[in-house]
Amino acid sequence: MSIHKIIIPTDFAVGDVNAYLLKGDMLTLIDAGPKTPAAWEALENGLKDAGVRTQDIEQVVLTHHHPDHAGWVDGFEQATLYGHPYNDVWLRRDEAFFDYHDAFYMERLKEEGVPEELLFWVRKMKRPLQLMGNRPLDMTINEGDQLPGHPDWQVMEALGHAQSHLEFWNEESGELIGGDNVIAHISSNPLIEPPLNPDEGRPKSLLQYNASLERLLKLPVKKIYSGHGEDVHHVQELITERLSKQHKRAMKVLEMLPEGADEKTVFELTKELFPYKYKSETGLTLSETIGQVDYLLEDGLIMERLGDDGIFYYKKA
Repeated sequence: MSIHKIIIPTDFAVGDVNAYLLKGDMLTLIDAGPKTPAAWEALENGLKDAGVRTQDIEQVVLTHHHPDHAGWVDGFEQATLYGHPYNDVWLRRDEAFFDYHDAFYMERLKEEGVPEELLFWVRKMKRPLQLMGNRPLDMTINEGDQLPGHPDWQVMEALGHAQSHLEFWNEESGELIGGDNVIAHISSNPLIEPPLNPDEGRPKSLLQYNASLERLLKLPVKKIYSGHGEDVHHVQELITERLSKQHKRAMKVLEMLPEGADEKTVFELTKELFPYKYKSETGLTLSETIGQVDYLLEDGLIMERLGDDGIFYYKKA
């Protein structure tokens, strides 16, 4: 079996995205770039360089549903499409899920103390749809499954950056196809996303993400084929450094919180953390702040109070 990397341009701040061609019992494409003409051209050329035509691909497997990874699934209609169940509501454009999706974010923004003039961000949370594919999964895969056609590759759920995130582990070779779980040049954003089951409540994305990283520390990973940028070597050192930096960021937020009767909201903390970005990137910056608050709550370092106004307030424990 061989792995061939295909580098695909995107319009996102993260830059190019990587797809991977796996040659084995099944000709498999891992991820499919955003749905843009430039991305399709890069996919075609990358496959051609590997001696493969687009129509030869037998299956497409998604690491997660974000548009820079799940765009051109429509370009491989003859291929079986696999992914985490969470992908499907996005790819099918499930109206009931989208109604719940908007209500979920509106409730989050209000409890975070976001002022009314910024509530329009709820509409922006579905912007990725225009660059995402529009076909349902043929089959779902998840934790403990084998990658179809590649029995040496085990499916691992790795939530945090996305509620659909999977990665693929080859114990024999020590290789991992990691999606956006570990990127060499930047830390991934643990994004706040609604759960599939509304009864489960808001996922604590940063805690999920940290658990996904800590799991990799227990595996003899020699190399990660990442969703962006270069392959990741010295995996244990990089993850240990990332977790340490995460702890330091949380301690910075802790120092921003008052003691005694004074309290702060998530939005107030976000403005303090990101004074120049909170308006232009409200969703991302709030996700970052909420993650730090979840981290501090988990460690018992801060206290949370739900006010009569429906807003959560925080102070040091």
